[in-house]
Amino acid sequence: MRHKPHSVLIRLSPNHLLNQTRTNLPSTSQRSMYSRMKALDLFSGPGGLSLGMKRAGIEPVACVEKSKDAVATYDAHTPTAEHFRSDIRSISFERYRGKIDVIFGGPPCQPFSTGGLRRGTADARNMFPEFMRALREVQPAAFLAENVPGLATRNRVHYLAELLKEFEALDFNVSWHVVSAADYGVPQKRRRLIIVGMKKGAFWFPKPTHGPDAPMPHVASGSVIDKASPLGEPPDCPVVYAKYPDPRRSPYAGHVYNGGGRPIDLRAPCHTILASAGGYKTHWIDTMDVAPDYSAHLMAGGAPRDGTVPGARRMTLEESALIQTFPADMWFAGSRSSQYTQVGDAVPPMLGHALGNALRGQLEGATISPMTHYQPETSLPLLVAA
Repeated sequence: MRHKPHSVLIRLSPNHLLNQTRTNLPSTSQRSMYSRMKALDLFSGPGGLSLGMKRAGIEPVACVEKSKDAVATYDAHTPTAEHFRSDIRSISFERYRGKIDVIFGGPPCQPFSTGGLRRGTADARNMFPEFMRALREVQPAAFLAENVPGLATRNRVHYLAELLKEFEALDFNVSWHVVSAADYGVPQKRRRLIIVGMKKGAFWFPKPTHGPDAPMPHVASGSVIDKASPLGEPPDCPVVYAKYPDPRRSPYAGHVYNGGGRPIDLRAPCHTILASAGGYKTHWIDTMDVAPDYSAHLMAGGAPRDGTVPGARRMTLEESALIQTFPADMWFAGSRSSQYTQVGDAVPPMLGHALGNALRGQLEGATISPMTHYQPETSLPLLVAA
């Protein structure tokens, strides 16, 4: 029986987890168009992207992840996959050649400066070369790589351009865009760079389903967080007024309180959940509505306050996972700190589902409508700021 030293149960949408029995993998040509597609999940973390892909009918048959706790978490929700808890550089993917439809994952990528491109690409911590190697060895029909939006900023644009050329050299038609998870029903302002390559045709991104110009409004963080009743135990890390505050027009922005956590506007999507959360970098719920009044006080030239912010409580692990759209009864392995890290590192499953649905449909030859999908008009140089 698997040992589970710490357990966390989280209540959310029940549509998740499709049990699959392990079988010998047929080749892609032997599978029906309507069977579940097969995938490899590289740098999987706890499997947020995999959970979304599974709901879209793309089944991971193997994952690669160095973190012991993240692999244990992944194994709990996808036990049929083969789990490689080792350095990806020691793994050959030749065994999967011709048996995998999609490779997806988030390769760790060091911050690259324009002038430091050569040093950056040679950095041993840059895992994009390993992602490319897996593509060469497996030859899937498509891939999806996700990363921080900062990779699409001006000071790193040359490295992104090199990546796109390398993907194209592997005979993929490449599309990329910076998307917001909030635009796909996630109650969180989480932006990610998404790069998709297909051997046949070019990928069309799904149009946002939520937001000002979408059929539905953004999902408010207050829809999953109860202001008065925390779900789980908040970290014992008091919120303290900053000695030298740097306010913004929004009461929920700027550096007004010590630590990396910010107050949450429960009427809107939450700030990005950080992998460093669990302590003083955990966002917090303003149960006494102090933030709006204090912000107005500072903007009017009022003196900074000192001491602990009354009524401020940090987000719990369970609330953080709900904001990330993890499924019902989700279990996270490891210490509380490790669990916060796993939640903050993950791709929201709901975002993975939206992207996976679009990718699978296009691989199966579905008709794409410009009413529901779009091809971003992107050029380099890109964004000014992440």
